[in-house]
This record gives sequence, structure tokens and C-alpha cells, in this order.
Amino acid sequence: MTQRGRAGARPGGRPGARRTRPEPETRNPTLPRVDLAAARARVREVIEPVIAEAGYDLEDLSLSRAGRRHVVRVMVDTDGGISLDDVAVVSRAISEALDAAEERGGELLEGEYQLEVGSPGVDRPLTEPRHWRRNISRLVAVNGLTGRVISVGDSGVTLDVDGTIRELAFAELGAGKVQIEFKRMDEAEFDESDDEEDDDEGEGEE
Repeated sequence: MTQRGRAGARPGGRPGARRTRPEPETRNPTLPRVDLAAARARVREVIEPVIAEAGYDLEDLSLSRAGRRHVVRVMVDTDGGISLDDVAVVSRAISEALDAAEERGGELLEGEYQLEVGSPGVDRPLTEPRHWRRNISRLVAVNGLTGRVISVGDSGVTLDVDGTIRELAFAELGAGKVQIEFKRMDEAEFDESDDEEDDDEGEGEE
């Protein structure tokens, strides 16, 4: 007779076998908590004067954690827009300023950091007079109105709302938003020279 089990035996084990404890799981050490708001304020204090000295405006600064590394995202802008060369210049100036600040007074950010510099997109809210000035002739939506920015003065903006001129003071303006416009086909300009050349080539062929 074949014995299929004995009292007290556990499935998969030998009768009377010594029970062993499972090995403890290896856990990654918990990262120290960092006050990101305080760190962001320290970084802003260092880089904002440098950006202004280079002739640009600091539009946004965000700080986040990616594992053991901090990610510093900086948005800058200026009249006429930002080019790739401008981004390279600002990135170098910010890196040098952060390195110099750490040499003078210790770490601003614990461990390594990744710096990302760019310019705001069209979805950036218009909240400052300079934002409105840099979007003259664009179609914007604000305070329930949609109109084209005609001019920007010291006290407010002038919009063309369906042919009606509206003057709005900065004090009463909410956050504006640039509207994406697609040029209509009947307004698009086409270069007819290529078509004429194609017709000339076709006439010479038999």
C-alpha cells in the first residue's frame, strides 16, 4: 500500500522536516523627505536675478523629485520670443549660478538635479501686462469675451470684439487665453509659379 501522507505533514514538505522562516524581503531605503516649496524658493532667489540680468523674464519655476534626483523646470520669455540659442545661454547662466551658490553656502538641492529650460507655450495664461503686450494681434478669450488684442497700454488692453472696440483695465482682467486660429482655405496664399512651370513643361512634351 502506498502511503500518500501522514498526519502533521504539510503539502510539499517531508514528514518531520524542520520548518524554515522565509528570508526577509530586501527593501530600498526610504528617501529623506524634502520640503520642495522651501527648496523652490531658494532656487528662485538664486536664478531670478541671473535671468533678469541676461534680459529675460522668469515666467515659471517648478521643482519635483524623480527618484534620487531633482528636476528643475524653468520657463523664460522675452519680447520677440525665445530661440534655441537663447535657451542654451540661459541654461548655462542658471547652472553657473546654482553651482556658485552651493559653493558659497552649501547644497541648495540634495543630490543631483536635472535642469530643463524652455519657453511657455500658447496655453500659458495671460496674467501680466507683458503677456498681453507679447500677444498683440492675437485672438484671445478673457472675461467671457473673445477678441483680438489691438493695443496694450499702461493701464489695460484694447480688444476688437467682432468689430466693437472694448477697453479693459488690468484691474478687471482675468487670466486671458490665446485662441488657436486656423487659416481658411479661401484666405490662404498659394505660389502659382510652380503650377505655371509644370504647365510649360507639359506643353513641350509630346
